[in-house]
Amino acid sequence: MAFHKIINDPVYGFISIDDELVNRIIAHPYYQRLRRINQMAMANLVYPGAVHSRLHHSLGAYHLMRLALMELTAKGVEITEEEQQASKIAILLHDIGHGPFSHALEHVLVQGFHHETLSHLLISRMNEVFEGRLSMAMQIFTNEYPKKFLHQLVSGQLDVDRMDYLTRDSFFTGVSEGVIGYDRILKMLTVHEGELMVEEKGIYSIEKFLVARRLMYWQVYLHKTVLCAEQMLQRIIRRAREIGAACHEPLHQFLHGDTNQITLDQFCQLDDFDVYMAIKTWVGHPDKVLSHLCMGIIDRQLLKVRYYPEPVSTDLIEQKKQEAAHSMALSPEEAGWLVFTGEASSSTYNFENEHIHILFKDGTVKDISEVDNPLIHENMKGKIKKYYICYPG
Repeated sequence: MAFHKIINDPVYGFISIDDELVNRIIAHPYYQRLRRINQMAMANLVYPGAVHSRLHHSLGAYHLMRLALMELTAKGVEITEEEQQASKIAILLHDIGHGPFSHALEHVLVQGFHHETLSHLLISRMNEVFEGRLSMAMQIFTNEYPKKFLHQLVSGQLDVDRMDYLTRDSFFTGVSEGVIGYDRILKMLTVHEGELMVEEKGIYSIEKFLVARRLMYWQVYLHKTVLCAEQMLQRIIRRAREIGAACHEPLHQFLHGDTNQITLDQFCQLDDFDVYMAIKTWVGHPDKVLSHLCMGIIDRQLLKVRYYPEPVSTDLIEQKKQEAAHSMALSPEEAGWLVFTGEASSSTYNFENEHIHILFKDGTVKDISEVDNPLIHENMKGKIKKYYICYPG
């Protein structure tokens, strides 16, 4: 009897699991940990509904991969059953290397390691557990498999990862500007000369997809309050590490131990709850900086933040530091932890490194920026950059 189970998803309805190996991977503790990793870090402080997890996202991306593979095979693209299984496993595990609060703490808790590197290490470990049955999925994940379009579905300008997080994040935040026609985009996918492309009929859906990305970044991911909260979270970890603030394992090893000696099992024991527990404990810490930052996160009493079109003046920075030092009885060094600047940037479409190719009926291929009267044109080239300052209110 063929294996089959369904998962009820609030975004897509029923997600079908029709592969026993996929089901065993989902049941593995490394994967189940993703239930305890928030997909959008601190965004729920602005959008209360944004409390979905990395597990939700990876299951959604798996669902879209399944639909994409069905569409491509229906169009005559040769994809074996083994390749389909491997592609679904690759997307299911693509984010397994994320640590607590995802991107917000990516280079703070485990310094020098990108989540994709950790994902590869964890997939390798799971491949051993499953006796080599994940080998092809690893090749697709690392773009070493000959059929490059399979990797492009996992990680590319039109990957199902992006399609799901835009669809899911807009759903849970209630930000309708992020809604994309993922179903139509999937229907328009094709493969030409080994590359993933979009049929001519899908041009407007792709343009909407790119514009939605831009709007979601500035309205949600780089919302000034979200950005401020994530910066506070990073400073909590750095301050705790600097002053030797006590905390329980497994977080203790990441803050005060030798990070070069941390094992994959120790990494997989760490999640959002460990960090939250430490933050709640540090609310009462005698260090004023750590205590203030932690209380701000727990009670949502965040630092003030302002965006500027130009770098923040040194005079304003110094003024805010002096005000913080005076009002909170802090030293100049301590005030520097609570008054800081930075920059945020995002691009709609990178004309140099990013390409979405459109396949026309006559067989010609054009970049999305080169179609007639393109919405995504040279005026949208490059990154939009904003500068900010955070300070106590």
